[in-house]
Amino acid sequence: MEKLSTEKVCKSFGDKKVLDDISVRLEGGELVCLLGLSGAGKTTLFNIISGIMEPDGGRVLLNGEDITGRAGKISYMQQKDLLMPYRTILDNVCLPLILKGEKKRRAREEAGEYFKEFGIDGTQKLYPNELSGGMRQRAALLRTYLFSHEVALLDEPFSALDAITKSSIHGWYLGVMRKINLSTLFITHDVDEAILLSDRIYLLAGSPGTITAEITVGAEKPRGEEFTLSSEFLEYKRRILGLLKK
Repeated sequence: MEKLSTEKVCKSFGDKKVLDDISVRLEGGELVCLLGLSGAGKTTLFNIISGIMEPDGGRVLLNGEDITGRAGKISYMQQKDLLMPYRTILDNVCLPLILKGEKKRRAREEAGEYFKEFGIDGTQKLYPNELSGGMRQRAALLRTYLFSHEVALLDEPFSALDAITKSSIHGWYLGVMRKINLSTLFITHDVDEAILLSDRIYLLAGSPGTITAEITVGAEKPRGEEFTLSSEFLEYKRRILGLLKK
């Protein structure tokens, strides 16, 4: 079932056209990557999908409903975790619930129920500077999930992590997605990351940015280190790099 889609989205800033005729879709339970070079308009597209910014043309649909320009419908996690240093992890995580009007006590109770599921149980009373990068990202992802339980937009959330931590959190996130039936649209510049995580990959390139290819990655998940050494992985990588160079 289709959860999210954009239809012919266009955007300009002044005389510069940034996005042209962008149509993408996200099915229930999928992880779909937007992959492309810097400057292709990926973050602008996310700002439009999340309702922060309105397109010049086209529309955004969530479960078939037009939500174009309506913020607060879809979770959006940007590159930095943006955890507030003076709040405990529990109070950071429950912030979306408080903003929705829940009392602090009830928000803490509701958020606290997910700490074990997200692998951060025991961190409730700690502060962000007491957590590792990977644990901070888990907390930030839980906060994103509590904002909206249906679809998450993730803008390079793991780019600052070291390779070992990133590999671990990849497997963890896919597991959490399955358990809570979350659908994810994911921005990355990392071809390997896109192949390892995605059900499908959209290549966004050019100026203005356009969708130049859609690639289905059929390999069974989770895809471990051994998959990165396989001929199947290398064929996907060769194909993607070749398309990005065009």
